[in-house]
Amino acid sequence: MQCNPQHSTVYTMRTTTVYPKSVKDPNGTLDILKKGSNNKKLGFKVTARKWTGKRLYSLTLTERATCPRSCHHWEDCYGNNMPFAHRFAVGDDSTGWTDLELRLQKEVAMLMKRHPQGIVIRLHVLGDFYSVNYVHVWEGLLLKYPELCVFGYTGRELSDPIGKAIQHLNQASQGRFVIRYSRSKNYDGTNRYAASEDFNGVSFTCPEQTGKIDSCADCGACWIANKTVRFLSH
Repeated sequence: MQCNPQHSTVYTMRTTTVYPKSVKDPNGTLDILKKGSNNKKLGFKVTARKWTGKRLYSLTLTERATCPRSCHHWEDCYGNNMPFAHRFAVGDDSTGWTDLELRLQKEVAMLMKRHPQGIVIRLHVLGDFYSVNYVHVWEGLLLKYPELCVFGYTGRELSDPIGKAIQHLNQASQGRFVIRYSRSKNYDGTNRYAASEDFNGVSFTCPEQTGKIDSCADCGACWIANKTVRFLSH
């Protein structure tokens, strides 16, 4: 009887995507920031009442390779069902910047010229914040481009250095950097968190998932509302 690799010991010890051939070099010909229109869930032109008129882009990194091992979706990451996603590697950091960070700064500069009204970047479709320096890259970009806004989710804990750097930028950005901390269990508080569907505290369910709103660009609740957002299981 053959063993299903997705349920084997090797799989549960995996430290990167189950689709290694989908990982792309950030120095390659592909844009690392993708139009939100490539993803029906995201949308492109923001019509939400905050950040209205900006254009939405997304960044996809490599799940597990950039994620904290404590993530409660380590084994059942929805990236396991995304064989065709373009995941970008972090690359070399011998210059003090990783290849990804250097490419990211170039692409943001290009997109800000293309969209003077501004852009919104969704972090991260897959993957997570992998270093404190990477968080500082976003801080620098926000300072340089007043019409840049960022939202997303992280599995990092507030107690670790990366989590602390994210929280600092959340507080210092004047609402232009909105990263929610993912939680798997109930907790006390109504801060900007993201929770699974079994969460019973004060929250709202993702309107796109329930069909109330067509896309993130039309909704904006994740970067507007202070209370916890619940996501249904993929």
